[in-house]
Amino acid sequence: MKESTTSARLSGQVRVVGTGLLGGSIALSLRSQGVDVVLADASPSSVRLAVDLGAGRAATADDNPILIVVCVPPDVTADTIEAELLRFPKAVVTDVASVKLAPLHELQERGVNLTHYIGSHPLAGRERGGTISARGDLFLGRPWVICRDDRTPQWALSLVEDLAHDLGALTIEMTPEAHDDAVGLVSHVPQIISSLMAKQLQNASDDAVRLAGQGLRDVTRIAASSPELWIQILSANSEAVVTVLERLQDDLAEMTQALRNVDAPGSRRAIAREISAGNDGVARLPGKHGQNRRFASLIVLIDDTPGQLARLLTEIGELGINLEDLRLEHAEGAQMGLVEFSVLPEVVDTLTAELQKLGWRIAA
Repeated sequence: MKESTTSARLSGQVRVVGTGLLGGSIALSLRSQGVDVVLADASPSSVRLAVDLGAGRAATADDNPILIVVCVPPDVTADTIEAELLRFPKAVVTDVASVKLAPLHELQERGVNLTHYIGSHPLAGRERGGTISARGDLFLGRPWVICRDDRTPQWALSLVEDLAHDLGALTIEMTPEAHDDAVGLVSHVPQIISSLMAKQLQNASDDAVRLAGQGLRDVTRIAASSPELWIQILSANSEAVVTVLERLQDDLAEMTQALRNVDAPGSRRAIAREISAGNDGVARLPGKHGQNRRFASLIVLIDDTPGQLARLLTEIGELGINLEDLRLEHAEGAQMGLVEFSVLPEVVDTLTAELQKLGWRIAA
């Protein structure tokens, strides 16, 4: 095991139930900080893999955790929380399910004592799931919602906050209702839109698919997700999701009507209004370090050979220019890549000129 280089806030044993992407990533990060992590999963092979990856040790009957993190699919979240509360009555139990109201209501209806339960949700993930995809840095800089109530002891809340902070996440307190409404808009509906757009590619011609650029890739990036998991998530948060989808239906109907006859009075104004509203909406998205500001883009052409991207990034670093974002796209039918950088508008001209001096090709 690699020596810990940082000191964790959590000082007791942490039990992680479910060793998939989120559970495995939590465990890897905590173990790198010297925390005693014990692992449990319905699949013994998943536990063995997580142990081999350095995420902790397999759970035993003698374990005495101070904190339990439930990282199981939504349809068994409530059952697992209840079982953990009964097995370890002195421990605090949290979960990372992407829906908070459904498991809470289910536990309340069963009459479970929830004094030591605090729901939470890290807004982090990857296109690929499973233990093998776990990463210790998955939560760095990502929001971690904590749903407490008036009965939550401060010491219990502190444990969940310490967990999130040890993982490098940014804690946000919300009610379960506000959380589910928010993730319906910013997470669940985008999954539907991405999947439905990707569905249109099924019968597209090969020529059309070859024309696909970064715009389509951005929209469909999350489309390769697990249908089984998303059935559970969308079913549990259907009310919030339907509300957003109905607003989208209205906007799509207006755009469709305008495009049916673009020469009709008001059609172009309607199209412009919808596109402009999208500009206003995307401007609200926080950038790096939570900044709400727009950036300029610069596209550099690089040869599709080893070391080219590394050299480009090194030379930009030597110029003392900070990059806000980076995207890489391969050009269809050519051995080259397109690297799109986002930078502050005031430095884009300088960066363009300096890179051209160094021999890099800038796309128009």
